[in-house]
Amino acid sequence: MIARRSILLFALCAAAVLPAVAESGRYAITSGQVAAAVSGDGMPISPDQVTLPAEIVATVPDPVLKVKSIDLAGERRALARVECAIPRQCLPFIATLDFDARLTTDPVPQSSHGRFPAQTQQTSPTVVRAGAPATLLLEGTHVHITLPVVCLESGAMGQTIRARSPDHRQIYTVQVVREGVLEGRL
Repeated sequence: MIARRSILLFALCAAAVLPAVAESGRYAITSGQVAAAVSGDGMPISPDQVTLPAEIVATVPDPVLKVKSIDLAGERRALARVECAIPRQCLPFIATLDFDARLTTDPVPQSSHGRFPAQTQQTSPTVVRAGAPATLLLEGTHVHITLPVVCLESGAMGQTIRARSPDHRQIYTVQVVREGVLEGRL
């Protein structure tokens, strides 16, 4: 009799606690949500190409995600810094993006703000390498600026690549002019 009451009391306590745990305000962010955010930013990618480092949670079921930056981490891998549009809904996190051979040879549409240039197959020899320093010539109306940069992608003459400032604060979409020299427009 006492055992039945104990089991009944335990079952009632569990029934009361489980809804409280479900309503704790923690909702998993999925690789599909991250893929949608990255694709919406101009870089088409599928959920199976996104790897999250651990279970990432938000305080709302379907938060709006923003991609803050994407940095190359090899020829077929990039690291995306992602955060919620409303900062209190989740902590910023890093997702790994894996590219298959199809994405590195097919053209990728350029986003509206030019963060992801279209990639093409290289037929010319590579004259700048990812991670190598280069000089960026920025041209504008009555303005000529020369800046040191670091290439984020390898490229041949005439190809459009991305480069960043040495302090990691600015990313440029530029064209390869010759070995170690890139050109952009203001």
